[in-house]
Amino acid sequence: MDTSQHTLETLFEQLGLPADPGSIEAFIAKHAPLPRETALADAPFWNAAQSSFLHEGIDDDSDWAEVIDELDALLRH
Repeated sequence: MDTSQHTLETLFEQLGLPADPGSIEAFIAKHAPLPRETALADAPFWNAAQSSFLHEGIDDDSDWAEVIDELDALLRH
């Protein structure tokens, strides 16, 4: 069982994206604000694998759900 704490950095690594703070800030700046009617996992900037991971994380209330919600909030500012 994975007991490590998930952060935005580890989420971005899991999604195959650059995970340093500057890259995360640039990603958020580029893609925000995400329209309220668009679920995070359905946003057009994800590939199929990334979208699936985000859907599963939320739908299964996995240990990733909290940090996925954090990213969602940051993209809706």
